[in-house]
Amino acid sequence: MVTIINYKKLTTDTGKDFCLLEIQGGIEMVRSQSTGLFYATAKKCFISSTFDELTSQALVGSQLNGSVVKIDCEEYEYTIKETGEIVTLAHKYVYTEEEIPTGKQFANIIENQIQASSY
Repeated sequence: MVTIINYKKLTTDTGKDFCLLEIQGGIEMVRSQSTGLFYATAKKCFISSTFDELTSQALVGSQLNGSVVKIDCEEYEYTIKETGEIVTLAHKYVYTEEEIPTGKQFANIIENQIQASSY
């Protein structure tokens, strides 16, 4: 399950307004590479919508079937807001209607998404 946690109103180059919905997956426990201790986190991403701002605002808190998964992508630079440090990343988070799978199921879903996004 994912939860709509926020929205962002944007305007296209042609002046048309639209909203992105920010979604978040469930809690995950991750081991720190530097300390070895566990911490709680959740994957997030934005998805496009055709909703106006009022509808987007009303959807905050709604839950949907699916997951947020990490996929590889072309490298890009990202600035860490808190420190100003610029890092190079080669992944992004995307929504999938599938619940978080394991093993071979996960590999098949990611491969299908990569193929679909390359069209």
